[in-house]
Amino acid sequence: MIKDQLQAWFKQGTLTIPTYLLTHYKIMGLNEQELVLLLQLQNFTEKGNSFPTPSQLSEVMTFQESECLFLIQSLIQKGCIGIEVEKSQEFGNEKYTLEPLYEKMLTSFLLTLKKEEALEAQQSSESLYTIVEQEFGRPLSPFECETLAMWIDDGHEPDIIKAALREAVISGKINFRYIDRILFEWKKNGIKTLEQVRKQTQKFRAYQKRNRTQEPQEQTSSVKDIPFYNWLEQ
Repeated sequence: MIKDQLQAWFKQGTLTIPTYLLTHYKIMGLNEQELVLLLQLQNFTEKGNSFPTPSQLSEVMTFQESECLFLIQSLIQKGCIGIEVEKSQEFGNEKYTLEPLYEKMLTSFLLTLKKEEALEAQQSSESLYTIVEQEFGRPLSPFECETLAMWIDDGHEPDIIKAALREAVISGKINFRYIDRILFEWKKNGIKTLEQVRKQTQKFRAYQKRNRTQEPQEQTSSVKDIPFYNWLEQ
């Protein structure tokens, strides 16, 4: 008996609902009533009725026919559903389509991603300013802040600017002119990732180390153990 009831229950089917719709319908300009009606339209369509009447919708909802009709009109105006004519032989049957809803969801999703990326970029920039000030041991001047903003606007990723700052610290030349020169050389050589930065600095340090080993011992004894590349001599 229970098995038959369970089979009958499963035969009712299931409804697949996009998670984004449930979590962002408010951002898309929808309310709970419109959301439920959209789900009912999807359910009717999957059961073979792609153009349910307000009366049929009212039977499975707590709304009156007039309220269902009003919600349908509202969803059409908001660009969430459309009405198409499905031609069959000599007759044309109307049906609701949810394609506008899917397009609206995609547009909203892409907009959400852009906002999140913009927020991450802002937070990264704020962190960058803090790191530079810590390395300089003082607040940045208005000109230095403008220069830092210019680097970001010029397409230098915050991580790359931080890498250039570390290079300046290692070289003992903590000033904006030196960092700017490093960024200029990296951009000129197509260096855009931290891995490329690592390979480039390793190559330069190896080159400097070879040159140091060829110098007389008395000239190199006072040189620091950490080799550096003088970007201003490029």
